[in-house]
Amino acid sequence: MPGLKGPAEIVVDRWGVPHIYATDTYDAFRAQGFNAARDRLWQIDFWRRRGLGRLSEVFGAEHVERDRAARLFLYRGDMRREWLSYGSDTKRATVAFVEGINAFVELTRRDPSLLPIEFRELGYEPALWEPEDVARIRSHGLFYNVRDEVARARTVRDLPREVEELRRRREPHRDLTVPEGLDLDLIPDDVLAVYDLATSAPVFGPRDPLDAQGDVLPEGSNNWVLAGSRTRSGRPLLANDPHRAAAALPGLRYIAHLSAPGFDVIGGGEPALPGISIGHNGRIAFGLTIFAIDQEDLYVYETDPDDPLSYRYQGRWEPMQRVSEVIEVRGGEPVEVELLFTRHGPVVHQDPSRHTAFVVRAAWLEPGMAPYLGSMDYMRAQNHDEFLAAMNRWGAPPENQVFADTEGTIAWKTGGLTPIRPNWDGTLPVPGDGRYEWAGFYDADQLPGAVNPEQGFLATANECNLPEDFPADRHVTYDWYAPSRRHRLDEVLAQTTDATPESMVALQGDYLSTPARRILARVRKLDVPGDTDGLALLLGWDGTLTADSAAAAVFEVWYRRHLRPALLTRALEEHVANPAETAARISPAEDLLADARVDLELVENPGTRLGPNPDKFLAETVVWTLPAAVAELAELLGPDRATWHWGRLHVARARHPLAALLTDVPGEQLVAGPEPRGGSGDTVGNTAYGPNFVQSAGATFRLVVDVGEWDSSLAMNAPGQSGRLDDPHATDLFGPWSRDEAFPLLYSRERIDAAAEHVIELRPSS
Repeated sequence: MPGLKGPAEIVVDRWGVPHIYATDTYDAFRAQGFNAARDRLWQIDFWRRRGLGRLSEVFGAEHVERDRAARLFLYRGDMRREWLSYGSDTKRATVAFVEGINAFVELTRRDPSLLPIEFRELGYEPALWEPEDVARIRSHGLFYNVRDEVARARTVRDLPREVEELRRRREPHRDLTVPEGLDLDLIPDDVLAVYDLATSAPVFGPRDPLDAQGDVLPEGSNNWVLAGSRTRSGRPLLANDPHRAAAALPGLRYIAHLSAPGFDVIGGGEPALPGISIGHNGRIAFGLTIFAIDQEDLYVYETDPDDPLSYRYQGRWEPMQRVSEVIEVRGGEPVEVELLFTRHGPVVHQDPSRHTAFVVRAAWLEPGMAPYLGSMDYMRAQNHDEFLAAMNRWGAPPENQVFADTEGTIAWKTGGLTPIRPNWDGTLPVPGDGRYEWAGFYDADQLPGAVNPEQGFLATANECNLPEDFPADRHVTYDWYAPSRRHRLDEVLAQTTDATPESMVALQGDYLSTPARRILARVRKLDVPGDTDGLALLLGWDGTLTADSAAAAVFEVWYRRHLRPALLTRALEEHVANPAETAARISPAEDLLADARVDLELVENPGTRLGPNPDKFLAETVVWTLPAAVAELAELLGPDRATWHWGRLHVARARHPLAALLTDVPGEQLVAGPEPRGGSGDTVGNTAYGPNFVQSAGATFRLVVDVGEWDSSLAMNAPGQSGRLDDPHATDLFGPWSRDEAFPLLYSRERIDAAAEHVIELRPSS
């Protein structure tokens, strides 16, 4: 293989995990790139085309606007500064990784039979990479909080301020203040249409009725780490299950093992990125969840009536920067597009008639902010001090990292570039006239963390986990996920004294719904007639949303589609003329991002929001909404209640994004599932779903690391390790994943060789 200094060997085990052995560190990255392309070439090529704004080259003119949007959000700064932001040798490792990808691409050009089906069916070739592509592409990460700003602005623009308090909680709570000079009426409903094009996946052809639904996914994660005092072995255990799109085929994550002198890391990453972001290196283990730093702002500009490409800044008109680029279009003429930028970032919307323009300012467009590339530094740390030093350079996405090492240390550290907003709180858009500027960024030492806590465990689940003594004026964000998953983790881990890898895998698939338990505890105290249809079933249930549970099906349909709208409608009556319509607008019944904190507060502590006698209102509401939910379930699952199971309704299914275009590919290669699922978006085993009940988000990759006894670690990666549709490992893990199983994540050469399925030898080109 070109570029290799010495021979390398790739041992692929029976689960499709490649174990790469090289005599040089950068050869290990070359081999990683080569094998990632061998397994996931179409996905890697698609990721690059989407990120660089080059989909139209192969999919036609309908993607021109998406390509233009993607180009707006590329990193366009100095590359030397960019590379140095990650660590001393990130550029060298990335160059080697890209050389590996390109080596396989060149191999397919000599032997087209190696091309994955997608290229052959659609008649195009994979492109060669440049190392800069890895760092310039930014729009595939998870970022916060411009969507929250705009949703909040639209609500406050159109409705009384009290309605926003019923839409979504802010934590820590603070009164909502409209920034001075901001005219909310100027913000159009579609102000983020271009941003959404840049940061969302394209759709090819008509949607299938069983496709997962939900435009904006609740993409978070769980992680936790236990000290030896809470494990059966006396060794720390670290668990991590990132929550992303659950209907992807191939899946987002890719497990790999890179071994070279002084370097031996294994775990999950993304196939188009070098290195490992979640895993261990034989000394330390590490795992991440989102720590929701507010890294985005929407700026609202006044533009010059005589020149709409100039905006007012500090009392004068400043011209926008104009960049012209050409988008190649398959089957058509090239299209020239204009990209506009201000000092704050890309222009995403203009309204010349109202003399306005809008820009998304994003910390993730700063140097060193390519998502997950910062793991290149921390994955090779040998102790906690080195890990903290590497986390000081971590930029995006913002993370809670949990840590454990062979000395018994457990830790939690947050990281991410955090803007300092000296005179506003980031909850709403701001004028772009110079009054609202970032004053630099907080140092990593100013973000929270902990080492070896007395309780013997640390856990995060995207909730507001700022310590009680965290300075109130140090703004991180006010937009967090509801804490249901974290509450359940704390409940279980606080009682755990003999944890094993297997028991931690079971906790990753825990389906007890804390909202269900709390809502039913309140119902038990109400004066509800015992013959209310469905009541006995729910009151005899423990709140666990197992796939075979009838009560789980009744509860989920009742809670999300009947109880929640009824509560919101009543709470809105004193604020708006059309409460039911407003309730449906601010919190659609099956909204993936609907706020359980609001629901629980209305049930448990309603005050006067449910009227002068909330107990009477709640009891009456149960009497009419619960039978309505039971009747709806009969329509969905049939009249025979003995056959009602949550997993009949709630399923997981993965479908290739090009399924509608690949008409000559056998259908079974393009779809995995459906498989019955337990849980919901409120459970530790996160199986968030949309209107058709098909799982939209959750953990397709799961990992439990037995620190020090590395071969006892367990993992899962659905639907399979391979992205080649005709490969046995393309969907072989989808069934085991849906049953919450795991496989051994082998680390020692002896165990790996014993589980080897095949071996690939790479040799330097002469």
